[in-house]
Amino acid sequence: MRDEGDDPYLWLEDLDGADAAGWVRDRNAETVAALARGERFVALRDEIRQVLDAEDRIPYPGWRGDRYYYNFWQDAAHPRGLWRRTSPEQYRRPEPEWDVLLDVDALAAEEGENWVWRGVTVLRAGYRRCLISLSRGGADAVVVREFDVVRRAFVADGFTLPEAKSRVCWIDADHVYVGTDFGPGSLTRSGYPRIVKRWRRGTPLAAAEVVYEGRAEDVGVVAWHDPTPGFERDFVGRGLDFYRQETYLLSEAGERIRIPMPEDAHLDVHREWLVVRLRSPWTVGEVTYPAGALLAARFDAFLTGAREMAVLFQPGARTALTGYVWTRHHLILATLADVRSRLEVLTPGETQWRREPLAGVPQDEHSWIVKTDPDLGDDYLLASAGFLQPATLRLGQVGGAVETLKREPAFFDAEGLAVRQFFAISADGTRVPYFVVGEPDAPAGPALLTGYGGYEVPQLPHYDGVIGRGWLARGGRYVVANIRGGGEYGPQWHRAAMRENRPRGYEDFAAVAADLVARGITAPAQLGIEGGSNGGLLMGVMLTRYPSLLGAVVAHVPVLDMRRYHRLLAGASWMAEYGDPDRAEDWAYLREYSPYHNIRSGAVYPPVLFITSTRDDRVHPGHARKMTARLREHGHDVSYYENVEGGHGAAANNEQRAFISALALEFLWRTLTEPVNVALPRQAGEAAAQGATGPW
Repeated sequence: MRDEGDDPYLWLEDLDGADAAGWVRDRNAETVAALARGERFVALRDEIRQVLDAEDRIPYPGWRGDRYYYNFWQDAAHPRGLWRRTSPEQYRRPEPEWDVLLDVDALAAEEGENWVWRGVTVLRAGYRRCLISLSRGGADAVVVREFDVVRRAFVADGFTLPEAKSRVCWIDADHVYVGTDFGPGSLTRSGYPRIVKRWRRGTPLAAAEVVYEGRAEDVGVVAWHDPTPGFERDFVGRGLDFYRQETYLLSEAGERIRIPMPEDAHLDVHREWLVVRLRSPWTVGEVTYPAGALLAARFDAFLTGAREMAVLFQPGARTALTGYVWTRHHLILATLADVRSRLEVLTPGETQWRREPLAGVPQDEHSWIVKTDPDLGDDYLLASAGFLQPATLRLGQVGGAVETLKREPAFFDAEGLAVRQFFAISADGTRVPYFVVGEPDAPAGPALLTGYGGYEVPQLPHYDGVIGRGWLARGGRYVVANIRGGGEYGPQWHRAAMRENRPRGYEDFAAVAADLVARGITAPAQLGIEGGSNGGLLMGVMLTRYPSLLGAVVAHVPVLDMRRYHRLLAGASWMAEYGDPDRAEDWAYLREYSPYHNIRSGAVYPPVLFITSTRDDRVHPGHARKMTARLREHGHDVSYYENVEGGHGAAANNEQRAFISALALEFLWRTLTEPVNVALPRQAGEAAAQGATGPW
């Protein structure tokens, strides 16, 4: 086994070091010169920008429990964005009158900061104060500042936190729970808060009272307050790893009462109800509940030892729960059946729960709940869309009427296009679903295949104007693979590709690629693949393990070095998903697929483009930098682009999103359809030029 001392490209992990920065500038210049020149690229970039900045997009609202709809909006005139609100009556109009609360562009100009909006937490009592999170350049780390909604101004002596990966929750107007960087020893190995405190207005942060402490090896700790009248409660918890946690109820005396349930279960408390979502089987008395089930019990009775659980969802072989949301009196369940959405309403009764379909849900589109407000009542905002159907936003009330509020415009011509679902057979015989979008009767041609396969995150049907204009309108086909590791069939589907089983997900993706060719949809030389983050790891494995199946690869903000991922930024929090490289038995299987460690000089790889961000403080850009350098060292065709800002999304505004999207789509289209080789010149001896001892 080689250790990291054998890595000749460690210097590229130096985020802003002079040598690394110069290397990035050179790679960016090469890629821009090769791909981002000419009328076709400019036209594509401008068309994508039109989609992103379209004034008739749906301004999705976030309810805050008062008489307004709130929305964050970015367009050409406001690239950093506006936080604004309007009344429900105004929202129903084609062009509502918006009341702007904060102009982020104006704030950035006034303060000379590269502010990127990262969200807001509103004080539910009165809805006049909030905590706004702002990021420099789009990183996960944020500055938190208290804002007066009525005065439309930051509170001069209000709650303020310097830049950190902070977690803040209102308790009341004068108190908050805060987890942040309090100094040495206050963060976990993953870089998240290890300590949470109760902070009183007007006192220094250093004087805040410690409420709970976790361990350095935890992912992080958190505290939150439920202000629901009659059900006021406080909770603390610590993440043992990405999937396991301990949760405690805080008594008025400050005693921590453990909520007894499996560590990998997710819990939610709403008024008198406890809802438990299982990731593994749970035996309670004589009953064993399966992984993927959703259970309910009365919270107070559960804490005193009662274990009567109502089964709200029981998974099947082809069904899974994807989420749930409360209204005041009802629970709305979102489920999948072979990756097709279903929504239903459950209503608690004295002895059992009544269930019925949710009104207003179209049959042939993917639907999801945008917002409810359990404080106000039983209204819900429902969105529906498909690969070829722009989104529609509806307002409904459980047991009442449903009205259409907004319709998204069509950003591309879908005439003659169709959506088909197929199933590929993976290496171990597992049926793997995937969707194909495009002309159903066209001969084999360029296809773009995407996937993710991790963290129990499903890949769902969606309308994408950028893909529509930049790929489908050119005659390409778009393919979404639902491989193991995701949540398309619940926790079992995810667990089937965790840790040492991870290659099953890669085999699934390879099976989909081969199935596309077998069905005459595309050919290997015309098949491009694209993925980001964990999906970027998938791209790296496909490049190094299955190169003959592919014609081109694009990886965004990818994880690629499985020897050091846990030592870079938030990587330690992912060890439950991948394994611990410092354990010999884990490194033994990680080494087998780690893209950075499986590059070969004699192999024939398809052209690849890596896209990342200097300000990504979740997945270190060193992954993509080092992978690019090694591929260049071995003479392979690799392109690289690193955006200076943008965080884990690699873009901070629509201009940057349009450029990066156009860069990826132009690279794919040119590589898959044109005989011209867009390879960048090999730079031999790159490692030696930086004092390295030779090839790895």
